[in-house]
Amino acid sequence: VGLNLISGKVTGLVCDTHKSLDFIEYLKLIDEQYSTFRQIKLLLDNHTTHISKETRLFLESRPGRFVFVFAPKHGSWLNLVESFFGKLTRAWLTGISVSSKDELIQRIYQYLDEINEDPIVCRWKYKMDEVEI
Repeated sequence: VGLNLISGKVTGLVCDTHKSLDFIEYLKLIDEQYSTFRQIKLLLDNHTTHISKETRLFLESRPGRFVFVFAPKHGSWLNLVESFFGKLTRAWLTGISVSSKDELIQRIYQYLDEINEDPIVCRWKYKMDEVEI
């Protein structure tokens, strides 16, 4: 899941694993959402998929398209995505019963669609163009 800090929209991709190829598929998904003339800045945690050999090769195929900014290793409180997952779990998944993995995936995407109907913009103290890279 990624949160657009300007629009509040959420982009998600549900995968069975959390590997580099899954992350690359997510990057391709967000790459399609934005004008090719725009640089995409991503604030990421320090998960190994974000810096893997496969990810670096993908980034080299799109020079200048993505800029990664990494949160401090001990700054989990800065990670809005983790807070989003917590809210998703408490508000949407706690106490539900599903008959299949496909139904669970469908419910997660339904939640993302509902969030995007009336997105909430996070008010950061710093603007993304003021972040030193």
